[in-house]
Amino acid sequence: MSLDYTRQEMMAIATGREIRDGELAIFGVGLSMLAGYFAQAHHAPKVRAMTEGGIYGASPIGGLPWGIECNRISANATSFTSALDALGCLVASGRCDVGIVGAAQVDRFGNVNTTGIWDEGGEIGPRYRPPKTRLTGAGGANDIACGARRYIVMVTHEPKRFAERVSYVTSPGHLDGGDARARHGFVGGGPSAIVTTLGILRPHPETKEFRLDAWFPFSSVDEIRAHTGWDLAVSPDAHVVPEPSAAELAALRRVDVTGALRKQA
Repeated sequence: MSLDYTRQEMMAIATGREIRDGELAIFGVGLSMLAGYFAQAHHAPKVRAMTEGGIYGASPIGGLPWGIECNRISANATSFTSALDALGCLVASGRCDVGIVGAAQVDRFGNVNTTGIWDEGGEIGPRYRPPKTRLTGAGGANDIACGARRYIVMVTHEPKRFAERVSYVTSPGHLDGGDARARHGFVGGGPSAIVTTLGILRPHPETKEFRLDAWFPFSSVDEIRAHTGWDLAVSPDAHVVPEPSAAELAALRRVDVTGALRKQA
């Protein structure tokens, strides 16, 4: 019997399932924090969580925080450091096991754009020029993308967000594929999954091009391919993602107690 849940909740639970107990993890605000603290509440009680602002060992109180240092996330923290410690030390040194970042635009190698959208979605060329639409910027996502051992991208699955090539690389994925990250000296391993409102994409082990690994019960391979801006390959092991269990939904909603993110995408 199907449970009542939204696409946003499915995406958050699927992302949270990627987090393993005991890992040092860094989450941003919004859905990434919901996914991370869902994992802590459900199956990873010993996850060592931190924010980009340096709040370590906390869990949300009274609902999801509006920022990375607000009272809801700082009231029960183990320690307070700084963004320099969190991003410049723990993440940049490769000590951080996993991060979760959002994206306005992502491409077939997992490169993320949160800087701006240019005309026709094309590249900006050799010289920077103002974008047609200015986005929020990197925040700490670039640091996480460069230094975390792996990171997960969360994004609404729409054609405008899934580009053959992003117009600006705010946070590097696997660059142009293959061993590009190693050639450029990145400490971190790059994106291990793109979790969307329709399914999950993972990189090919050699080419690093993202392909469809799984789809949600309310979606399909055809729908996902139609909403992707490149010729999306399908993994030979592609499968349907299990629906959230009653225990998973209960844990998720204890984190998002106000229901702020409980909406259809």
